[in-house]
Amino acid sequence: MSFLEKLEIKRYIFFLIFFLIIVFVAITFYLGLQSNPKYSTKNLTGTLIPSFTTTTLMNGSISFSNEDINYNDYSLINIWASWCKSCKDEHNILMDLSKVSGLNVYGINFKDKKKKAIYYLKNFGNPYTIIGVDNDGSLSINLGAYGVPESILIDKNKTIVSKYIGPLNEVHYKEILIEIQK
Repeated sequence: MSFLEKLEIKRYIFFLIFFLIIVFVAITFYLGLQSNPKYSTKNLTGTLIPSFTTTTLMNGSISFSNEDINYNDYSLINIWASWCKSCKDEHNILMDLSKVSGLNVYGINFKDKKKKAIYYLKNFGNPYTIIGVDNDGSLSINLGAYGVPESILIDKNKTIVSKYIGPLNEVHYKEILIEIQK
């Protein structure tokens, strides 16, 4: 076998291996996109709000739990942080929602510094009835969130009606108003 024939066989093997790697990666990505994600919050709608207990932002010695939510009205739990740009974008919507009759707005302060969070609320307004603290992110995960901002609308039966990933906007505001007027 000549040197050129050996070189040609090596090139063939290299391209075959390269082609098989590309096919393997493509199949892996395709199957990954087709499967259900391990962590999905779509199934939260229609379920009861999970139990939780945390301390409050304004007074760390007072606790806040799912039992402190006023279930005589609809409730919106908003997960936010002072360092979050999208949280600032939705803040005016939250201020407007806090004035709506039949709706209580609760906050969960996510991985934030207490002084910065309180400063933020003093400067931009506090739309929250109670604010719980989530220093390590575990409470937010328990509530089905994996980022900030996220909001969960709960009806009078403690059932999650809607979940909003990302900043609330005018469309969400109108959806929430329609839901609480049912």
